[in-house]
Amino acid sequence: EEDGDENDVEYDDEDAKGEVFGEPNRLKPQSREAQFRSEKLKMDSLLQRMQSGPVSVRVHDVIIKGNTKTKDHVIEAETEVLNNVGSMQELLKASQIVNLRLQALEIFDSVKITLDSGPPELPGTANVIIEVVETASPLSGQIGAYTKAEGMYLEDHISYSDLDTCRADARSSTVEGSLKYKNFFGYGDLWDGSLAYGYDHSAELSAGVFLPRFKGLVTPVTARAYLLSQDWLKFSSYKERSMGLSLGLFSTPYHDLAYNLAWRTLTDPSQMSSRSIRRQLGHNLLSSLKYTFKFDRRNSTMRPTRGYAFVSTTQIGGLTPDSRSLRFLRQEFDLRYVVPLGFYHAALNFGVSGGVVFPWGNGFSSRPSSLPERFFLGGNISPVCALGGPTALWGFKTRGLGPTEPKRQVNNENADPSGVDFLGGDLAVTALADLSFDLPFRWFREKGIHAHVFACAGNVAKLTENEYRNISVQKFVESLRSSVGVGLVVPTSLFRMELNYCYILKKLDHDRAKTGVWLTFSAAS
Repeated sequence: EEDGDENDVEYDDEDAKGEVFGEPNRLKPQSREAQFRSEKLKMDSLLQRMQSGPVSVRVHDVIIKGNTKTKDHVIEAETEVLNNVGSMQELLKASQIVNLRLQALEIFDSVKITLDSGPPELPGTANVIIEVVETASPLSGQIGAYTKAEGMYLEDHISYSDLDTCRADARSSTVEGSLKYKNFFGYGDLWDGSLAYGYDHSAELSAGVFLPRFKGLVTPVTARAYLLSQDWLKFSSYKERSMGLSLGLFSTPYHDLAYNLAWRTLTDPSQMSSRSIRRQLGHNLLSSLKYTFKFDRRNSTMRPTRGYAFVSTTQIGGLTPDSRSLRFLRQEFDLRYVVPLGFYHAALNFGVSGGVVFPWGNGFSSRPSSLPERFFLGGNISPVCALGGPTALWGFKTRGLGPTEPKRQVNNENADPSGVDFLGGDLAVTALADLSFDLPFRWFREKGIHAHVFACAGNVAKLTENEYRNISVQKFVESLRSSVGVGLVVPTSLFRMELNYCYILKKLDHDRAKTGVWLTFSAAS
């Protein structure tokens, strides 16, 4: 018997009568103690047979108990793996998988699986009894204040906060609240709503639903409606507001297909944006299909010491006939390979990522790409954790490199005459090398704290509006930005904290990068 608080797989006592999963013997009445000894001998015999080799068995029936609200087919869909077992060993493993899958639905307080012998007339069979306890508190919520410190530069005891480079999160500090209701209709459905407000006036309001199995589909279905406001005035002189709907159409461990429909508005309250930014202001419609292929064979996302990973993302926009629909093709990839060195838990982590975005349609080569779809590098989030595409470089601040254009000149004594807008690029490439190793102190090793030495390089370039004619491999390589450094890493279950000293090897005039001490917090990829 294998017991756990909420993850139980056990044998029924009746299994010990006679040959388990075989022809049952008809025992005569006997004392309780003698019967117990007989059952123990039979169980010991089964365990010995399992240790010596496979014990043939197949599943006769799956019996579900305890689900007063949850539909049977929701639970049955997670038990399909039981149909393929051919031995007792496989049945135990499959039962554990089913238990984990049912717990992952988040609609049960406990799940218990019992293995019982099948009908006497069908020797070598077993019944699987699944007992669930549905959640007693379907409604839950949380609220909190969070600091997003991805990229904090420390100089003379003064810190300059930087933000994450992801377009979906432009907040440095936020107040967030969420509500979740589980299994409202009995289909394993999870409904949730969330609200987040950033101190830099960024805000997000969203509501969504998750269905593990809908109308017989083999993969989960998700839908989410959202209102999003992001402030990029500091970096690129515009604000972005979006209202839309996102649908998860297909999802497996390796493949993901999603559709996004959004009405987006770009504005410039400062009226100081550059000419290229002003041309992008106004309303547009985003109708895109996004496919992601991902496999990750690394032993850890916080501190990988062996394995490899690859991610490829393809997005096509302009799936509606509306003239305001953004038509573009966007492709990203990210490849990682980790080489263990065999001493001090040391490992070399290599990575290369790239991306390209281009408009499509009549006259596509002379048109600019959509501003929010471009690539922006920087933010000083750890490149080790940023798996998915070109985003981060050590030592460079958010949107801290790439093509720039002077802001609009105004008659204001307080205006910065040297101010520029970072425009992003249509082509981006980054590369990294990271050597991590244990420190010779027991307390540090026990806490997972380790050191690393790193180097990275990257670049962003413009291809649209016929600029691809002026770019060459030589020019692109010559303008690569790069940095090296050394630091201390503190991995946790929630994030990876790095205290690094970064030395900038190469940057251009308007790049926002500094040599010095940086403190970063990065979530797992």
